[in-house]
Amino acid sequence: MNKIIVEGIKIYAHHGCMDEEAKLGGNYSVDVIIQANFEEAALTDNLKKTVDYVKVVEIVKREMAIRSKLIEAVGKRIVDAIHKELLVSMQKMGEYFPKVQVQVTKLNPPINGVVQSVSIIIEE
Repeated sequence: MNKIIVEGIKIYAHHGCMDEEAKLGGNYSVDVIIQANFEEAALTDNLKKTVDYVKVVEIVKREMAIRSKLIEAVGKRIVDAIHKELLVSMQKMGEYFPKVQVQVTKLNPPINGVVQSVSIIIEE
């Protein structure tokens, strides 16, 4: 099986439980790993036979723009949107349903102490 990895998508967003996070926002990094069979794409050089990672980035940006208190909720929305908008077409072509893993990382979270980041990973 093959993997497409879109790594280090940098986003400024307004997620978090505290009012300051809603107002000021913060920096995030998102990684997406999609496990799929893109052998035919490699042989035919046909974008329609694989996952368009430009669309992956568009989905991440769109979903990260919707405020949530929890990065868990944002990660779930990203996974669901990728399945719905990009991977259903692969399933219709006879592929098994590909796996998606999304990691959302909040950089420099505003918590007591010095913490570089907090991340969640959702895999479906």
